[in-house]
Amino acid sequence: MLDPSSSEEESDGIVEEESKEAMAPQAGSRISPSRTSESSGGLAPSSSSRSSARPTSPSPSAASEEKEDLEKMQREEEDRKKKLQLYVFVMRCVAYPFNAKQPTDMARRQQKITKQQLQQTKDRFQAFLNGDTQIVADEAFINAVQSFNEVFLKSDRVAKMVQSGGFSANDFREVFKRHIEKRVRSLPEIDGLSKETVLSSWMAKFDTIYRGDEDPRKAQQRMTASAASELILSKDQLYEMFQNILGIKKFEHQLLYQACQLDNLDEQAAQIRRELDGRLQMADQIARGGKFPKFVSKEMEAMFIEELKSSVNQLMANLESMPVSKGGEFKLQKLKRGHNTSIIDMGQEDENTLSKSDVVLSFTLEVVIMEVVGLKSLAPNRIVYCTMEVEGGEKLQTDQAEASKPTWGTQGDFTTTHPLPGVKVKLFTESTGVLALEDKELGRVVLHPTPNSPKQSELHKMTVTKACPDHDLRIKLAIRMDKPQNMKHCGYLWAFGKNVWKRWKKRFFVLVQVSQYTFAMCSYREKKSEPQELLQLDGYTVDYSDPQPGLDGGRAFFNAVKEGDTVIFASDDEQDRILWVQAMYRATGQSHKPVPPTQVQKLNSKGGASAQMDAPISQFYADRAQKHGMDEFISANPCSFDHASLFEMVQRLTLDHRLNDTFCCLGWFSPGQVFVLDEYCARNGVRGCHRHLCYLRDLLERAESGAIIDPTLLHYSFAFCASHVHGNRPDGLSTVKVDEKERFEDIKERLRVILENQIVNFRYCFPFGRPEGALKATLSLLERVLMKDIATPVPPEEVKGVIRKCLEQAAQLNYERIKEYATIEGKKREMFEHPVFCLASQVMDLTIQNVGRLVTPAKKLEETIRLAELVIEVLQQNQEHHAEAAVTSSGDQSAFAWWTDLMVEHAENFLALYAIDMDAALEIQSPESWDSFPLFQLLNDFLRTDYHLCNGKFHKHLQDLYAPLVVRYVDLMESSIAQSIHKGFERESWEPVKSLTSNLPNVNLPNVNLQIPKVPNLPVPVAGLSVNLPQMPSFSTPSWMAAIYDSDNGSGTSEDLFWKLEALQTFIRDLHWPEEEFAKHLESRIQLMSSNMIENCVKRTRMAFESKLTKSSKSTDFRISPTLCTMFNVMVDAKDQSAKLCAMEMGQEKQYHTQIDELIEESVKDMIQFLVAKFVVILESVLAKISRYDEGTLFSSFLSFTVKAASKYVDVPKPGMDVADGYVTFVRHSQDILRDKVNEEVYIERLFDQWYTATMNLLGTWLTERMEQQLHVYQLKILIRITKKKYRDFRLQGVLDSTLNSKMYDTVRNRLTIEEATASVREGGMQGISMKDSDEEDEDDD
Repeated sequence: MLDPSSSEEESDGIVEEESKEAMAPQAGSRISPSRTSESSGGLAPSSSSRSSARPTSPSPSAASEEKEDLEKMQREEEDRKKKLQLYVFVMRCVAYPFNAKQPTDMARRQQKITKQQLQQTKDRFQAFLNGDTQIVADEAFINAVQSFNEVFLKSDRVAKMVQSGGFSANDFREVFKRHIEKRVRSLPEIDGLSKETVLSSWMAKFDTIYRGDEDPRKAQQRMTASAASELILSKDQLYEMFQNILGIKKFEHQLLYQACQLDNLDEQAAQIRRELDGRLQMADQIARGGKFPKFVSKEMEAMFIEELKSSVNQLMANLESMPVSKGGEFKLQKLKRGHNTSIIDMGQEDENTLSKSDVVLSFTLEVVIMEVVGLKSLAPNRIVYCTMEVEGGEKLQTDQAEASKPTWGTQGDFTTTHPLPGVKVKLFTESTGVLALEDKELGRVVLHPTPNSPKQSELHKMTVTKACPDHDLRIKLAIRMDKPQNMKHCGYLWAFGKNVWKRWKKRFFVLVQVSQYTFAMCSYREKKSEPQELLQLDGYTVDYSDPQPGLDGGRAFFNAVKEGDTVIFASDDEQDRILWVQAMYRATGQSHKPVPPTQVQKLNSKGGASAQMDAPISQFYADRAQKHGMDEFISANPCSFDHASLFEMVQRLTLDHRLNDTFCCLGWFSPGQVFVLDEYCARNGVRGCHRHLCYLRDLLERAESGAIIDPTLLHYSFAFCASHVHGNRPDGLSTVKVDEKERFEDIKERLRVILENQIVNFRYCFPFGRPEGALKATLSLLERVLMKDIATPVPPEEVKGVIRKCLEQAAQLNYERIKEYATIEGKKREMFEHPVFCLASQVMDLTIQNVGRLVTPAKKLEETIRLAELVIEVLQQNQEHHAEAAVTSSGDQSAFAWWTDLMVEHAENFLALYAIDMDAALEIQSPESWDSFPLFQLLNDFLRTDYHLCNGKFHKHLQDLYAPLVVRYVDLMESSIAQSIHKGFERESWEPVKSLTSNLPNVNLPNVNLQIPKVPNLPVPVAGLSVNLPQMPSFSTPSWMAAIYDSDNGSGTSEDLFWKLEALQTFIRDLHWPEEEFAKHLESRIQLMSSNMIENCVKRTRMAFESKLTKSSKSTDFRISPTLCTMFNVMVDAKDQSAKLCAMEMGQEKQYHTQIDELIEESVKDMIQFLVAKFVVILESVLAKISRYDEGTLFSSFLSFTVKAASKYVDVPKPGMDVADGYVTFVRHSQDILRDKVNEEVYIERLFDQWYTATMNLLGTWLTERMEQQLHVYQLKILIRITKKKYRDFRLQGVLDSTLNSKMYDTVRNRLTIEEATASVREGGMQGISMKDSDEEDEDDD
């Protein structure tokens, strides 16, 4: 922007360049402003082209086109003139504001996001997700960014919001922050790392991703510059802004700026005084003519006049409070909004006359003594110096100098109240006489400077004394006398008046500004601080006049006229007269602008360039503006314009400019724009209601066209208008125009419709809760709009009813849109999956349509589940971003406590619409299909965690819909499991199951799907039924998986049973049935069923164990088979599973089904007894073999003789050791098998205890029966070996010493020890077999 205060040469060059083509037509014709400004591409053809050839008769169509073009040009010309005139008024508001200031407390607006920036942001986040950046992040942050990218950045609602200019970078950041807060809070606690630290780290990474490769320093510089322009603007910036708003060119601005003297604050203050005087006169004309606007009541007409005068008086008071300034920038004064507390009584103003003491002037003088010329009589080495004084002030002295070089350059500063002070300078030389008391004065000069005196140094002839022989003594001085702020002009004039200056005489006059509205012409004499005479200019009109006959002296005349008084003035030259008239014109505040006489202008023009310079520079600019057609805009009387329509225009254009700038303003003006509009309204009397009504209308038009408007802004303007219309005087005006009331009612209805529409479309008007607080502000504004007046609040039920109706429509709208989205998404998926995807698009469309007609039940269910996911997503977004709209920042929800209830109703209505499609989809499902359970769990998991929707209408409908399915499912599963137990145990091989995947070939394994894992269909049909047995869906990793892998020795049937029971129980538990009573019923039924099934399994296992054991061998060849261990393990698993499957939760305790526990214990006890009995029978068979060696039997004698005879010829093995070794091997093998294969240590210990005790009792009984007989040596050897090995082996297996060292063992050991001692003295002895050291291994053990 060009500097308005640029030099005359620069500005003149620009204007001349712009006006060369404008001056091309005839010199005598006046150039219109449009021709001047549009010289490069004129709006109309030139006259030469029109007259070059006579056109033929035009056709009617051509004539109509020419007429339309002409009318269009005329409209454009009128619009341009209107904008130029409007710009003049705006410039004056900016140049001299006295009512408003630029606000500093407005919310700072952020830079808006454009389409290109949105796409750039999407690319940056996608690059991060693709791993193309160097940003290191963990999986949780990547998942959060992925969700933010999919849900927010790719949302159509965000794209529309960006297109309407309602999103800023700060909105993106706040949405992401809110998005991750819940995620961070749900993360597990880490020692030394707080959640706040994680949150800060994630936000820093987000900022890095969002910024990309952009240099943060450049972004910061750009942000700082934009923020500064958003806050406080200089006058030059304001000029440039409104040039852009109104379409004003640079050179036009310069012409207007210079011609309006915007840099002359006195001229601007005078312009304001003239405007205010004109408004008072207009008020009087309205009162006299009776041409009042149409008010709602007749009584307001008189009030209207009072309001006009009061507003003017308020402006006068504001102007009076402005400091009287000499120049420079004015500090912007705050607009006073008091109710006419400082009104000036215009009727008494003329009576307030000034006294001489009221006029006080203070001058600052700078006296600089340069040198003395012509000092020749003194010796060169004599000392000279000067003194200076202002009469009535102190005396100052220069430094000393030699007479050969009397130069100083010394400055003296003085202050005086004399407009014509006497400055006395004296030259002294030091006296050489011994008796001289004072220095010798050589000469003096007395000057009377004025503020108009030359500022450069001049030589002045000094008056010499008798003691100085140098008669041509001169001194070079420079005197600068500054003009005080309240002195507007000064100089010598001839004057003659009736009441003052009654003699035609030349006097020194000063135009003094006492206050903003009080000026006085004062005449002064030399050395006097008070004026000799003064004339208060209130009510006078100054103008040029012709020379008065009979008055000698003075060349250029002008006068000041007031009713009953005329004062004639005359100056010695024309330029001085023009300056005096302009200064007095500004002081009087008159409406008539004096124009220099025509003959004077002609004389100046004939005088050439030198004569032209007699005119002041302001007149030069005015002439140049007139030459370019701008004088009509400059000289136009502001009081004659309809400022209401002009302000309406400038406010509308300013709003358009604001909405199209780079800030996300939401309709709010910038501080500079607010300042100019406030000043315009105050200065030109634009009614506040009219201003806000126009603002509301413009905002509503923009909102209807898709722009984002802050409802708080609408509320502010609407509240102002409502308060005014209902007589609450928000701006001190009591009058209400009919037009204002009608327009208010119309805008109120439009506003109600728009607000209701925004609430209906709240997800799209306020996506993701942006702009922040907008939804709450909309509710508050709607409540205000529904009020009948400002005093009576609308009943809450009425507001609630209106919003309830809106939310009902919102539910319908939102569901239709997500259903449409799901349909489009499904068609796209079908298109990619269809085999004819490679064909032309037309063929694909036909195929998609055909596929759409053939919707299978499974496909319909899949679409319903996908639609349910979208429904849940919408409800979660509503809860996260919109449900808390009524809560204030402090958490107070009292204002809209019912909003949460209405949102719950909205959610229920939304779900009710979905229920229709859900019911239709479930209705066509086969009764033998169980694939709809994932839909229930998906919906139920969401609903049960929502405090408001849990057990609501839709939730209960969902329960009623699925309860029969669950019951039927459990019934069929019970029958299926029962049949599988029966059939399974009939063909059970009791082979141990080593792993779930490799050793269960006959068991249907889970059909694991990554998204929805399902429990398999059970293969056994129920008698009498031909149905597909259910698949049990599981939506999380089941807890029973670990249990199955831990158990590796159960039978196929038992493992299948336990797996199915726990899978069924997990399925029921994962349903999380919300109704407590039915949930308990399901739980108890599953537990009872599990108890019955496990009981059946235990009984069948016991029977199979007994049968298997009965059929087995009774000799030492018997081996514990894996099947018997498997049966034991089935009991172990049954006990473990009963604790989980048959437990009833009773507070903190668990009460088990005692019946199944007792059954398992009895069965295990019986199985141990069966096995111990088998071990006893085997030992009995061993003892039967050695019983043949009993003393006194024929067989015993025969065996002894045979062995002795054979031992003489061959090496005969020790008799009986094979029997003992076979039994020991059997025991050890059985122990190892049981220890290795049976999973329950308690059962093993119990078995070994009973086994040891029973066999030891058997040995004791056998020995007791032979108490009277001596044991055969072979019997003794076998029994010693068996006893020793049995004791040792069972001790190694962990049998307690109390059991090992029983009384029976002591009896057996003592008997065998005695028998051993007896046998050792016989022939042959014991051959190294002994009961000694029974706890050590014998040497021949190996």
